[in-house]
Amino acid sequence: MSRQLAPAGANQGEAAGEPQQEQPQESLPITEEEVYGYREQDRFLPINNIQRLMKRSLPDSSKISKDAKECIQEATSEFISFITSEAADRATSEKRKTITGDDILNALKTLGFDEMSEVLLIYLAKYREVSFHFQTLPADL
Repeated sequence: MSRQLAPAGANQGEAAGEPQQEQPQESLPITEEEVYGYREQDRFLPINNIQRLMKRSLPDSSKISKDAKECIQEATSEFISFITSEAADRATSEKRKTITGDDILNALKTLGFDEMSEVLLIYLAKYREVSFHFQTLPADL
């Protein structure tokens, strides 16, 4: 559901017989109506994953209400969107289309989640190390 508009006057060359130049398209921000037009499962993390993560943090005898699961589901999905949006802004400002792990770490710091970014910096370093070793394995294994 991508909405893009061509800049004003983009079709003027057509009528004058001039060759049409490709104009960059600008994305419009998504409105609240469009957000709520998506199905819930398209907007939020799966509730089963949320439940599993919540249960890991609690004693085995604990129970979690449906409302609590849904509240956490919406909050985590919103948090991820918030961080991703900040990271995307950085990538865009640097004329890149790909958001990197470093963009996410920078977004966390920018938004005041310094402690979380330090933990994720360690995770990212370990992930890169494992990923590098996996890519260098001989093909005949």
